[in-house]
Amino acid sequence: MKTLEQRILQEGKAINRDVLKVDMFLNHQVDVKLMYEIGAEFKRLFEDKGITRVVTIEASGIAPAAMTALQMDLPLVILKKSHSVILSTGTIQTEVYSFTKQSTYNLTLNSAYIKTGDRVLLIDDFLANGEAALGASRLIEQAGAKVAGIGIVICKSFQPGLKKLREMGYAVEPLANIAEMDKDFVRFVKE
Repeated sequence: MKTLEQRILQEGKAINRDVLKVDMFLNHQVDVKLMYEIGAEFKRLFEDKGITRVVTIEASGIAPAAMTALQMDLPLVILKKSHSVILSTGTIQTEVYSFTKQSTYNLTLNSAYIKTGDRVLLIDDFLANGEAALGASRLIEQAGAKVAGIGIVICKSFQPGLKKLREMGYAVEPLANIAEMDKDFVRFVKE
C-alpha cells in the first residue's frame, strides 16, 4: 500500500534493525483517515474469503481492525493480554512470548464471541517473529473457528514470522512489507 509506505518513510523512524517507530500515526496518535484506507484495503484483499468476524489483539491492532470490521460490516473481537475478573467464564487462553517486551503473557478470548464455523480475519499492526499471530490463531482454532486470513499493517519480512505463518498454510497479506531496515533506513519488498 503506497500511501502507508510513504507515511513510514516520511514520518516513521527506524531506531535500529528491529524497531520501527510509527506511533505518530499508527499506535499512539492514530490517523483515522489512514486507518479507514487500511480497512478498505484489507476488505479488498479478503472479501472473497467468506469472513464472518474480524479479530485483533489489544491494543495497537484495534484501530486498523476496527476500520476493517467497519468496512466489511462485521463484528470486531479483541483478544485481551491481561486478566480481567469479568472474563472468568467461558475463557480460553494461550501463552505468547513478546519479543518487544521480552516477556510472556496470557492471551485471552471469551469463547462466546467466536463460534464454531466462524471464518476469522486476524488483523495486527506488526509482524516480526509471528508469536502474537500464532497465539491468536491458536485461540481462534481452539474456539472451533478457522483463520481465513491474516492482515498485517507493517511486516518486517526479514524476520521469521511471515515465512513461518505462510509455511503453516495461513493466507497472510502485509500492507507495508519491509525487506530490511537499520538506523534511519527502511527498504520495502518490491512486488
